[in-house]
Amino acid sequence: MSQALATPPPAARPAEDLLLEVNNIEVVYSDVILVLRGLSLAVPRGKIVALLGANGAGKSTTLKAISGLLKSEDGEITRGDIRFAGERLNGVEAHQIVRRGIFQVMEGRRIVSDMTCLENLRLGAFTRSDSAEIRRDIEMVYGYFPRLKERTGLAGYLSGGEQQMLAIGRALMARPKLILMDEPSMGLSPLLVKEVFGIIRQLNADLGITILLVEQNARMALSVASHGYVMEQGKVVLDGSAEDLANNEDVKEFYLGGHGAERKSFRNLKSYKRRKRWL
Repeated sequence: MSQALATPPPAARPAEDLLLEVNNIEVVYSDVILVLRGLSLAVPRGKIVALLGANGAGKSTTLKAISGLLKSEDGEITRGDIRFAGERLNGVEAHQIVRRGIFQVMEGRRIVSDMTCLENLRLGAFTRSDSAEIRRDIEMVYGYFPRLKERTGLAGYLSGGEQQMLAIGRALMARPKLILMDEPSMGLSPLLVKEVFGIIRQLNADLGITILLVEQNARMALSVASHGYVMEQGKVVLDGSAEDLANNEDVKEFYLGGHGAERKSFRNLKSYKRRKRWL
């Protein structure tokens, strides 16, 4: 690995700049399946941070550990801690984490298909009681996603791209400080992927919302992020600025399609030996 990508561990960075700190956590499912193995990462306030890795690397589990959703899948944090704005999140219920300012946009959108767009947006504001502000925020969401205002039928009939926009809009209704996005490009055409990531960049710039972005489309994720982490087998194996990661030969090889259709096996590549040192 390139020495230029070496960065201080999260604990060594100035605490006042960090909104989220994940410190050496282990996550176990059903008391026996170890999924995260000493994972640490940090998300600075107001930034977009990308979390990259192949299927099964533990990316979605990381988001669920942060948002408090592990319990619903018989998972638990058995070691380490998670801190948001300096406060420990371990053991805090998911609905309380939403109230503190974290909202997760789940993989596969998870909109309520037999409710309208408007009802889905109001559902995102379930922790709030300021009716007048909620109405203004709905109009703000429509400003970013004008197509949603035009769709008056059930959300289940929306296109995949429109459902993703609705899922992001629903997250905005909670007025989050941090949005956890899980595979927003999943199932979308290249044109829609570009549109959705453009909106993600705009929301960050306009509203200052911090975003932790889980993506398999590494090229698109690094195009909007300021920093990135690469996961393999439940732990972080590489991190650095988005620019450094995009130019790293190993990242190019394994996540950016450096050899295109010619690549048949990792073991046929010289960089496979370098990658083995990550694990």
